[in-house]
Amino acid sequence: MNNPEMNSGQAKQRMKFLQPIPVKEIARKIGATLIGDDTLLASGINEIHKVEPGDIMFVDNQKYFKKALDSAATIIILNEKTDCPPGKALLVCENPFEAYDGLVREFRPFRPLSETISESAFIHPSAVIEPGVIIGQQVVIGRNCYLQANAYIGDFTHIGSHVTIQAGAIIGTDAFYFQKNPDGFKKWRSGGRVVIEDHVDIGAGCTINRGVSGDTVIGEGTKIDCQVHIGHGAVIGKNCLIAGQVGIGGKAVLEDNVVLYGQVGVAARVRIGKGAVVSAKSGVSKNLEGGKAYFGIPAEEIRLRQRQLAALRQLPDFLKSYTEDE
Repeated sequence: MNNPEMNSGQAKQRMKFLQPIPVKEIARKIGATLIGDDTLLASGINEIHKVEPGDIMFVDNQKYFKKALDSAATIIILNEKTDCPPGKALLVCENPFEAYDGLVREFRPFRPLSETISESAFIHPSAVIEPGVIIGQQVVIGRNCYLQANAYIGDFTHIGSHVTIQAGAIIGTDAFYFQKNPDGFKKWRSGGRVVIEDHVDIGAGCTINRGVSGDTVIGEGTKIDCQVHIGHGAVIGKNCLIAGQVGIGGKAVLEDNVVLYGQVGVAARVRIGKGAVVSAKSGVSKNLEGGKAYFGIPAEEIRLRQRQLAALRQLPDFLKSYTEDE
């Protein structure tokens, strides 16, 4: 494989086609009625949270139609006819989810590995790859990387320069993303990637899921301890510090310089502001402002939480004195 662009920090956060596809062809593939500009080209597939011009997205709930129509997406798959904004195309079909998922499956087909290191992967000559490492298709590994024994690097993962991945880490596994239906749960095809920027360290036994169609991103200079899990589409900023056994839900965002101590749990789609520090065993269930320290379940500013705990310790004495006064 020829040397691709190695600046992973500038990689687009979406599933991208090898070449643009006419919207008419997309409409034909999914059996949709085309409304709007029929000369448009699709350059990628993405979710509403991360869409860019040229992207295809879907919406199957009228509640979210306006958000979808106002988004940056160029082509929108939906299940009802509506007015099409200028410069966009609408593809109307019975089941937008099936159409969207079908496109991902067509352009990111299941291709099991038949070799330890795929011939389609690019590995910089300066990288050190220890025995037992599995490297999938279309993977990019930059200069001076060090991958320890028995790490797994899944398809389309993009690793920058000076990255260390310790033994047994599993990068680029499928997104934990299912659509509920009367028969149970249907798995979405994972068409996204994991993008690891320069000077990142990933500890032993970590697991990082790729996005459904967008990317999971680990920012430059971030350090991750052992046995950390990062869910699909999460975006970790630059120079973050994440201690052991932390769990980060899908599409969560950590801004730059965030510190998470051991066993912190971060809910899906939560945003933690720049420079925030979350103490061990805390549970983050809502957005947190940057530049502050947090503790507890749910996590709150540490000074407030400490006052609450101090008051709680005095509760037995208070109840006892209250009973005696009666």
